[in-house]
Amino acid sequence: MTYIIIAVVVVLLGIYVMITYNKLAKLKIRVEEGFSTMDVYLKKRWDLIPNLVDIVKGYMKHEGDLLKELTKIRKTSYESLSFEEKANTSNKLSEDLSRIIAIAEDYPELKASENFINLSEEITKVEEEIANARKYYNGTVRNINVKIVTFPSMIVALIFGFKKEKMFEATTEERNDVEINL
Repeated sequence: MTYIIIAVVVVLLGIYVMITYNKLAKLKIRVEEGFSTMDVYLKKRWDLIPNLVDIVKGYMKHEGDLLKELTKIRKTSYESLSFEEKANTSNKLSEDLSRIIAIAEDYPELKASENFINLSEEITKVEEEIANARKYYNGTVRNINVKIVTFPSMIVALIFGFKKEKMFEATTEERNDVEINL
């Protein structure tokens, strides 16, 4: 009788471990999917930057440092960046793009340029897509992190080496209100 009880407990424990492992594995895949989706939009924004710099160059002679900074950031191969580097670069690009849009206010002919208007609208759309992808990504990160730090699933996470994922956070600059008047 004791052997039967022990066998039932071991089987139940094995089933729990298997179910919890599978849940953690699925959550990990969702995190990867979330980042991959966001990564597509980050890459799209990355590819728009040379166009923006080219359009703005002719109008903004005095803001050469900002354009040089954008060009310098953009010289790196996007695919070679790690998650951390992509997050940091994304935050820096968000700051610089906001500054360009704000500076454009001082250049009425730039603001009125159809190319600039179209590109600004496209960048605004991409920024919205990035924000939505960040929400999804951070939601999936929250789900896996909750599983990893709560008992008893944390035991399974420790055994199989699941680690907390990093949220994609906004910078201080992104938290400030940005006024865009096109």
